[in-house]
Amino acid sequence: MENDEAVTIGVIGGSGLYQLFEEGTAEELDVPTPFGSTSSPISIGTMSGRRVAFLTRHGREHSVAPHRINHRANVWALRSLGVRAIVSSSAVGGLHPDYTPGTFVVTDQLIDRTFGRADTFFEDDVQHLSFADPFDPTLRRAAVEAIAALDVPFRPTGTCVVIQGPRFSTRAESVWLREAGGHTINMTMTPEVPLAAELGIATVNLSFVTDADAGLAPTEDEAAAAAAAHAATADAADDAGAPVTHALVMEHLARANEVIVRAIGEIVGAIPADFTPRELVPTSASASIMQAQPASTSVTQAQPATSPTA
Repeated sequence: MENDEAVTIGVIGGSGLYQLFEEGTAEELDVPTPFGSTSSPISIGTMSGRRVAFLTRHGREHSVAPHRINHRANVWALRSLGVRAIVSSSAVGGLHPDYTPGTFVVTDQLIDRTFGRADTFFEDDVQHLSFADPFDPTLRRAAVEAIAALDVPFRPTGTCVVIQGPRFSTRAESVWLREAGGHTINMTMTPEVPLAAELGIATVNLSFVTDADAGLAPTEDEAAAAAAAHAATADAADDAGAPVTHALVMEHLARANEVIVRAIGEIVGAIPADFTPRELVPTSASASIMQAQPASTSVTQAQPATSPTA
């Protein structure tokens, strides 16, 4: 890197967030890893007076589907640059009626319903990650204080159910997941968060609720009746209660992009300069993973994505 200043903060951009820095102000890096290619090149720039490494989870063209993301490469690459704290952004659906579209959530718990993903770095070494509180408490406090100071609707806690994707939930699944304790639903927080923890990187997540998940959305007949009833009013254009679709999610993200970036900047600026992550696996075990040599050839992970909930 041209600037020798340490890059200790990383930002992983979810659906709708493909650029963090102004054009021409960031350094672009292709970081080789032992696990293949990252989802996108990593941009190194300045945000809120801090050096930040930015990576897009789905690639800059949203070309990597949720179940095809190379999380191990993404996390390893950020750690190799010196990152010890990640601010991740996510688009989520609202499972609970208190988590309405347009609400920001500083997630504090996860329910993992994914399968078949590479979810640990420790394939040949027995390490048990302490994961009762997935998101770092210090970073969460900083994030909650930063978001509370903004004039945006937000929830300081929330349990996110992570599903396999790329399809969205059925109504029955959505109701069941809400009854299991879920407030929001997403396709990518795991294994990203536990993998980061295995390498000694703390994570704080800022989610934006783009839609009411299927269990809260009206049926097609109910939606048609509501639209007819309000045809003469501005309410007819309000699609907050519509069943989730790709187009709906991306439309809501586009509207909120400016405030999402501003919120991330506030969180980055609030991270203590002397922040030290928790040790959830032995430091020596994490160090052994970072000693692995990058692969000599790149492995392309991009696949057409059918869902942007990430």
